[in-house]
Parts: sequence; structure tokens; C-alpha cells
Amino acid sequence: MASSVRAKRVTDPLNEKVKAQLIGHQLSYVSSGSEYSAAAVDDDSPSLSELVHDFLEHELSQAQPPGYDSDSERVDTVADSTELIEDILKSTANGNVDLYRNLLLTHVLKAMEVFSRLRQQKSVFRRQVMSLLRELGHNAAICKTKWSSSGGLTAGNYEYIDVVQSDSYTSTQNRYFVDLDFAAEFEIARPTSAYTRLSTTLPRVYVGKGEELKRIVKVTCDAAKKSLKSKDLTLPPWRKNRYMQNKWFGPYKRTVNPIPAASLSPAAGPSVSNGVKCRCIGFDDGVNGRLFVRTR
Repeated sequence: MASSVRAKRVTDPLNEKVKAQLIGHQLSYVSSGSEYSAAAVDDDSPSLSELVHDFLEHELSQAQPPGYDSDSERVDTVADSTELIEDILKSTANGNVDLYRNLLLTHVLKAMEVFSRLRQQKSVFRRQVMSLLRELGHNAAICKTKWSSSGGLTAGNYEYIDVVQSDSYTSTQNRYFVDLDFAAEFEIARPTSAYTRLSTTLPRVYVGKGEELKRIVKVTCDAAKKSLKSKDLTLPPWRKNRYMQNKWFGPYKRTVNPIPAASLSPAAGPSVSNGVKCRCIGFDDGVNGRLFVRTR
């Protein structure tokens, strides 16, 4: 007798809301600038199969005894992860591979030096670097990602710079990610010596395409998990691969506003309180929406 039982798909255990969140349809949010879907804009964003795998892995981990590690076969040791990252970075270090990336990196470092006094004001610093990149002829913008909690994924948000290069000969566009404090995003508690070595191989400032970035994030997150496990520590939700991937590959808003929204509020500017007038020291008044740093 022919069987009438339908083969179960991998997404069957997920309800409709979770399925939609995995795909990314419910991860948009309201902000200034143009809104982009991760799946629609960037081919390097996590695939549905990867997100489903992460969700099922989270569910499975809840039923496994302590010490179980479903990722144990991905990378044998943290040292192996370091070698993988070094190989990835070497593949883009050759000047003949991507001349535009090398030019962009030079301009990013130049902009960071110009606005070095603003480093502690990360959002302002990032936007000033973005503005100078635009003045140098790059199609740069601030990208703001934000995502909701779903299936073991902790809600979060992030900001970085992206640069879109148009190739007039092939009529294609290349998207470059610019993160001004990239290595700091992978810091963990009580790192092993091997993970510390891996951290030193990560670029302090990342400038590159999505495919390379996605691989680096995945390998580093696997290494962080192994390092923490060796210290009998649990990988926090904000260091899991899926969470970290969302920082750069989640749905995002793109804006070229040189001033953070918070800086436009009355509380951020000159104010009078109890008869005492306060003003910002070290900055000229904004001119045409721009901030200028005093040089003396």
C-alpha cells in the first residue's frame, strides 16, 4: 500500500511567526534614510537554511546534557581558526586583487586620523569619517541594523559604514563594509592564549566585501565558543554567530546624515539650566549640518 505520509520539511517545527522572522520579513524598523532588506540587497547575508540550522541548534542545545557541542566538528581548534582567518585576509592583501578596496582603506585611515579627537564619541566619529569619504568621492553612508528576538536570537542593533562602488564597464555595484573598531566586537571574557592570538590577527579597522566579512565572523564566533568552553564558560547570546552576523547582514537603514539623531535633540546642544548657560567646548557651531573640530 502506497504511503500517504508527507515527508517533513526542516521548517515544520517552526510556527509561521518564527518562519517569517528567520526569513527577515518582520525585522524592519522605522528610522531616517532608505530601508533595505538584507536578503534583497546583499547576496552574502545568512541564507534561510543557515538561520533554520541556528534555530534548530538552539532548540537541540536545550535538550542536550552539559558539555554537548554541536559545533565541535566545524573547526578543530582555535589555532585552526586563526589560520583560516589569516588565509582569508591574505587573499585580499594583494594589491592586484582589489585596487578600489586598497584606495578606500587608505582614505578611511586618513579620515580616522583627521577626526581622531572624536574617537570617544563613536557615533559622531563614525559619521564624520563617512562625510569625509563622501567628500573624497566615495558613495558612503551610515547603515543602521536592528533586529527582533526570535528562536534563540537576542534582539540588537548596530551601526557601520558602507560604500557602494559602481562599475561603469560592467554596470554592476560592489558593496564594501567599513567598521572602524572591528576587532573589539569579538572580545570575550577570560580568553585563552590561542584566542588572544586569533584576536591579534583580526583587523582593527575592517574594509572589505561581504563574503570575506561573513567568513571571518563565522570562524571567529566558533573560536570564541571553544575558548569559553575550555574555561567552563557559556557563550553569551551577543557573541553567537547568528547575532554577530545580524550586525552587518541584518535589514538596515542607510543614511548620509552627518549628525546623529540624538545630537539634534535640545538636550544635546547649548542649554540654560537654573540660570547657568552651558555650551559645548571644542566645537564650532554646526555649519550646514556639519561639525568642525577646532585645531587649537
